[in-house]
Amino acid sequence: MSNDKDELEKNIEETINENKESQENKESQVEQEEKKEDLTPEELLAQEQDKFLRLFAEFENYKKRTSKERVELFKTANQELMTAILPVLDDLNRGIVEVKKVKEKSLLKGMELIQNKLISILNQKGLQKMEVKQGDVFDAEIHNAITQIPAPSKKLIGKIIDVTEVGYKLGDKIIRYPKVVVGK
Repeated sequence: MSNDKDELEKNIEETINENKESQENKESQVEQEEKKEDLTPEELLAQEQDKFLRLFAEFENYKKRTSKERVELFKTANQELMTAILPVLDDLNRGIVEVKKVKEKSLLKGMELIQNKLISILNQKGLQKMEVKQGDVFDAEIHNAITQIPAPSKKLIGKIIDVTEVGYKLGDKIIRYPKVVVGK
């Protein structure tokens, strides 16, 4: 959430700056038109070359910005689909835990094959499981605390005691924060 807000603010700021630059360029062009009447052909040519170079540089910056935005879009294009598949992956993991209790080896093997194939495909598309374990320091930027309980030991105060739901990243962006229990 914080990254989306920061990115939105950054995009708004860039748009404002571009509009200011555009307005300044228009004002500069009007001033230059007024001054053109007093210039020699060499000075006029130098001015037009300068204007061309600036326009070319603006275009290059535009190309770089749009290609960067396109790459970012491709990186997160699957985010909605991945978010929809995560509950299915959670249910599959819970199903495997229950099958282990029954001790039916062939059923367990089949479920694990399905799980491994699904995880492999999701990993190929950029999904990564966030590794969070008991004893890790709680960080509000990357963890979602669902409750606080008295810590079983002094070493676990302010640290993660249990992970109730696994978190996932798509590329560098967290698409589901891990839900954790924190010791107090």
